[in-house]
Order: sequence, then structure tokens, then C-alpha cells
Amino acid sequence: MSGPVVIAHRGASGYRPEHTLASYLLGVALGADVIEPDLVSTADGVLVARHENEIGGTTDVAQRPEFADRRTTTCVDGHEVTGWFTEDFTLAELKTLRARERIPELRPSNTAYDGWYEVPTLDEILGLAELASIQFGRHVGVVPELKTSTYFRERDLPLEEPLLRTVREWGLDSADSGFAVQSYEVANLQRLAAESQLRLVQLVDPTGAPYDRVRAGDPLTYDEMVRPPGLARIAEYAHVLGAPKARLLPRTPAGGLGTASTLADDAHAAGLEVYVWTVRRENAFLPLDLRSSDIGGDSGDVARELDALLALGVDGVFADQPDVAVAAVAARAARYSPRSDFEIAKR
Repeated sequence: MSGPVVIAHRGASGYRPEHTLASYLLGVALGADVIEPDLVSTADGVLVARHENEIGGTTDVAQRPEFADRRTTTCVDGHEVTGWFTEDFTLAELKTLRARERIPELRPSNTAYDGWYEVPTLDEILGLAELASIQFGRHVGVVPELKTSTYFRERDLPLEEPLLRTVREWGLDSADSGFAVQSYEVANLQRLAAESQLRLVQLVDPTGAPYDRVRAGDPLTYDEMVRPPGLARIAEYAHVLGAPKARLLPRTPAGGLGTASTLADDAHAAGLEVYVWTVRRENAFLPLDLRSSDIGGDSGDVARELDALLALGVDGVFADQPDVAVAAVAARAARYSPRSDFEIAKR
């Protein structure tokens, strides 16, 4: 693709409840090149799309008395979490639930769609992408994130094996299929690199360390991974660095838009593409000097943030409002595209 790729983050999650087929389809309709599901497992080993395996905040399970006894507390990646978990439900049971808006205080208009949509499977998402490619006349990519891989593997519900099985059934196990896999962990991506032809995206957080490395007693941190030697090691198994905005454009001590780091250039020098996450237009997610008011759900100057990120040469942008990112990419391309000989002659 020419220009940075626009990735519909959890679908068009700024306009519909996240990780629903409606959200993914709207993301494509708004111009996104790629849709992004987060994948977790059911009790019967089916990959489904939820932001986390805890589903109390993204479905109506808390209002379903027949599942009241499933509420429990467990340790997920070193953190104690209480709620309802996908691995305690079969796919048939999950299909009786309906999706809800995860952050209603910031996106009250999305709550109008609470109760409309099911929890989708990976198969259903791939089917939607195939049909959307036909409908819109352009290839639609799918870039899932494997969530808490170590956690699921320790419960005999590994994510990688069913992922590879599904990818191969759909004929997508190739570098140019438009299908790629993301993870904050390391060993699972290294395993996929050895066992498949898929493009792989190593995600890093602003702080902390990959949980699988913590679990293995490895002192590796995300800070180390984004330094040049760490980037070189990532490039041995992955193709893309998925970096948070804060690592590319740190904020000033006052909370404003800060000076860019060298991370994008460093990653490119190591042979990695760079995808940045996550661009959202609500004030709550923007630097203080780009906010339009003190109201978190109001729209701020996200175009300025996008332009600053695109100026760094990023190769992809995760966006909750894909149309905003598509417009920013187009505007920057128009502003900086070389003039044709004819246009120069006219002047």
C-alpha cells in the first residue's frame, strides 16, 4: 500500500461497541485498510474477539442471572482480576451474550447499540473481511492481537495453534496475505516466525516488560527492546514494531505535545516498520494543549497529533475513528506530494 496503513482499532470503536462485526465493517466503510481484533479463547478452544478475557465491561453478562455463579477472581498476567472470563464459557454460551460499550462515560452515543451484537469468532471476522474486500473493491487486511498468550497456554487453551489452523484453512499463511499477528509477548511471536510465513508485529508498552519474559525469569524490559540493540533482535523474528504514542511523541512535564524521540528512525534503521497506537479524538486521550475543553468525551485537535505522528514517517496508525486517520493521511499526502511537470510548467 502507498502511504501509512490505517488500522481500524477494534473496528471503528469510536462509533460502535468495540470488537463487533458492525464495528469492523464500519471501519472498512470509513476507509481503513486493516481491521484489528483482539483474540482470546473460549472454554472449548475457539478464538473470539474481546479486548480482554474479562468480559464484564464489554458484554451484558453481569445482567444475566444464569451466569451469576461464573463471576470469579483470577490472576491475569500478574494482576488480580474479578469478573467473568471467556475461558469459563463455551462458544455456545458466549453467543447468547450481547456486546456493550466499554467506555460509556466517554462515548455515550455508542450505548445506543448496547445489546445489538454478538461476540464474533475469528472465522466470522475473516469472512467479513473477505466480503468487505469484494463490497468495497479493495483488499481488507486483518491484524489480530493475541491477548495474554502465556495465561491461556498455562490453562491448556493455547492461542497459537488454533490461530495457525484457521489461517491455513483460509489460505492466509503468507507474507503478502494481508494477515499479520501482534503480541506484547516475545516467545509466541518467535514460535510463529519459525512455524509460519506470517507478518509479525512486536508490541511494546510505555513501561514494564513482556509477561512471558517475566514469567521465565528473563530481565528483558520494553525499554531495552526499543533501544537499537533490542530493535535489531526484534527484527530477527518480527517485521513491525507496534509502539505507543508516548514512545514516539513523549508529553512535556506539563502534559502537552512533546518533542519526538528517535524511535521511528531507529526502528527503520533496524529494518522494522513502525505502527503507532492508538489515535483517538476524545480529549481524555490527547495532550493537554490539544484538548478543546475539560470534558473528556469532547473532540480535541486530533488532526494535529496525527500530523505530528505522520511526520515521523510511521508506516501504520491504529485509530478508533478510522475516518479521521484516513483524512489526515490524505491531507498530508496532498500537502507533500511532488508536483507534476505539468503543474510546475503552469506556474
